[in-house]
Amino acid sequence: MKIKSVNLETVCGITSKLPDNKMLEIAFAGRSNVGKSSLINALMNRKSYARTSQQPGKTQTINFYNINEMLYFVDLPGYGFAKVSQDTVKKWGKMIDNYLENSKVLRMVFLLVDIRHKPNQNDIQMYNWCINYGFNPIIIATKSDKIKRSQKAKLIKDIKNTLNVVEGTPVIPFSAIDKSGRDEIWEYIDMSYENFKEELQEE
Repeated sequence: MKIKSVNLETVCGITSKLPDNKMLEIAFAGRSNVGKSSLINALMNRKSYARTSQQPGKTQTINFYNINEMLYFVDLPGYGFAKVSQDTVKKWGKMIDNYLENSKVLRMVFLLVDIRHKPNQNDIQMYNWCINYGFNPIIIATKSDKIKRSQKAKLIKDIKNTLNVVEGTPVIPFSAIDKSGRDEIWEYIDMSYENFKEELQEE
């Protein structure tokens, strides 16, 4: 898909009502500082449209990016590590949970994990949440430029085993530096978009 237009259309806070979108939604989940904004910027061909930060917990809202008036990228709040109160963390959790349960047009979730580290308890919980709501997340292993090529297969296996992923689940190494993995991720987005169009035609 060629990116012609990008618009941050809706920003939902803890007390906001979710938008009643009609176009396909693709969600991006991951713990704080895993590289979610960098990935979204790379997919949108924008340098800094989604705000990146060295400070964990910068994304504290659900952000809906309208792509080409065709679909939405949905940036979920980063979890873990953020220097916020436990009460706020619980509210973020409820906000994500509410979105996964109630969005009518969400069809694909990308779960981002740092390829250098085994997924932690928060990652496992997020993966299980997605499965519970009928989504089979595609795993994106970020920061792949920071490891040796010879380490990649073992680290991907560790991610799959730790999350106990559904057999056949893709794990895509991605680097925001050299953009490796970007095209493969877009293939899944395009496929989801085509499936969604067919779904609408059948209604």
